[in-house]
Amino acid sequence: MRKSEKILIVDDEKGILDLLEITLKKERYDHISRSMNGQNALDLIKHYTYDLILLDVMLPDFNGFDLCNEIRKHTNTPIIFITSCSSDFDKLTGLGIGGDDYITKPFNPLEVVARVKALLRRKNMYELSIDKDTEVVNNTEYNYGRFQLIPNDALLIVNDNKVECTAKELELLKFFCKNPNRIFTTSQIYQHVWGEDVLGEEKTVTIHISKIRRKLGDNPRNPEMIVNLRGIGYKFVPPSTVNM
Repeated sequence: MRKSEKILIVDDEKGILDLLEITLKKERYDHISRSMNGQNALDLIKHYTYDLILLDVMLPDFNGFDLCNEIRKHTNTPIIFITSCSSDFDKLTGLGIGGDDYITKPFNPLEVVARVKALLRRKNMYELSIDKDTEVVNNTEYNYGRFQLIPNDALLIVNDNKVECTAKELELLKFFCKNPNRIFTTSQIYQHVWGEDVLGEEKTVTIHISKIRRKLGDNPRNPEMIVNLRGIGYKFVPPSTVNM
């Protein structure tokens, strides 16, 4: 059975790219993209959705740690660093700035496969838990005192007043209510709410969140409910946990 996960390999050595691609395809991972420099990798990540990224630290145009920081502005996709930098400091740096695993060169290709499988398994289990939680609360009404959301009636009430919303604004607010205190990147929000992955999703999500904040009375300069975590994404903090 072919695996549907999409994997991006970033390394400036063609031999490494070939080895990793051949090894992964033997394990039936057939959706492999390759890049030999950081800028091209970043362009691919902005345009396409990947389930896992294998990232070299020493690239011709980017330090891999800096590139990881840039990637984290767009996605929480798991990242495995593959590099000849083997010091404890390098490993701690890589994991500290958003990497999920760290493999040093020279490496055993079978070890890479094992790490890839482990990370994808954890990622799939996490996403499945979100889907199950979503199924349970499909018909739930949300009452936070400060506002009430009744999805089945397409109704938002703020401070006892009915507030007009577009269908997409209601859907986005329902998504946040279903997943309180969870952090999502703009790309993840776009895929869950809009159901597709296209260029420009960050601006679309930002505009809709701004409109919802205004309708909820959530100060856009210092929001308490839909909180922006710079460089990471957004999370919804239920009003019952906010100091009012």
